[in-house]
Amino acid sequence: MTERLRIMIVDDEPLARLRLKTLLAQARVPNSVVAEAGDAAQAMTLLSQPQGVDVDVLLLDIQMPGADGMRLAERIRQMPRVPAIVFVTAHVEHALRAFEVEAKDYLTKPVRLERLEAALTRCKVRGEGRTSADAGTAVRGESVVVVHDRGKVLRIPADDILYLKAELKYVTLRTATHSHVLDQSLSELEQQLGASFVRVHRNALVARSAMMALARRADDEEGGETWAVQVRPTGEWLVVSRRQVAAVRDAIAAGA
Repeated sequence: MTERLRIMIVDDEPLARLRLKTLLAQARVPNSVVAEAGDAAQAMTLLSQPQGVDVDVLLLDIQMPGADGMRLAERIRQMPRVPAIVFVTAHVEHALRAFEVEAKDYLTKPVRLERLEAALTRCKVRGEGRTSADAGTAVRGESVVVVHDRGKVLRIPADDILYLKAELKYVTLRTATHSHVLDQSLSELEQQLGASFVRVHRNALVARSAMMALARRADDEEGGETWAVQVRPTGEWLVVSRRQVAAVRDAIAAGA
């Protein structure tokens, strides 16, 4: 990647493209707008021509006439050289799908300069412009959970998650410093996060790296005692079902 990010803006609204160009001119991350497109078809033509534009970052709207931004992102993933994709949209409901197509960030309109700079920095630091084969490997190594928090869209790295616990109709995601509420099921999250988490109980997933101790504890809800795992660094205890005691013990021993 060059020192100056080469950017293409794809948005069907000329005023929206002008607004982004104005912000990019103010951004502290060196960049140049090398192309603009008013729809997905025009963008694909510019990118796929033999002597087409060379782009590091695509600032991409989602809802446009014809093929939407998501479909364009899926097509771009098949190209020999994959630019970083940053969605810029007025709609927050597409965030989860956006990261499934390997977007580096998801900005909501009206875009603030500091958020745009953060997105450009993320693209630059992580060395975008990889081949499509490299891109898949990198995303698998950077698993994230998407959280909607008071109008913001957050990406929580899997490495930051201590546990996920199902409570009533929601799942609580716990990091060392914050708790977030998700509307995904625990089963979906278990499949997404893979072997780095252990289902310690029907209502809880705990990161292997966060397991600190396994002990018999008083069960305040049922009375008597039950197995529980202590989570670092918060020191919280989560109930462990009898059938999962061995798996938790093995995880703690492996991390010792």
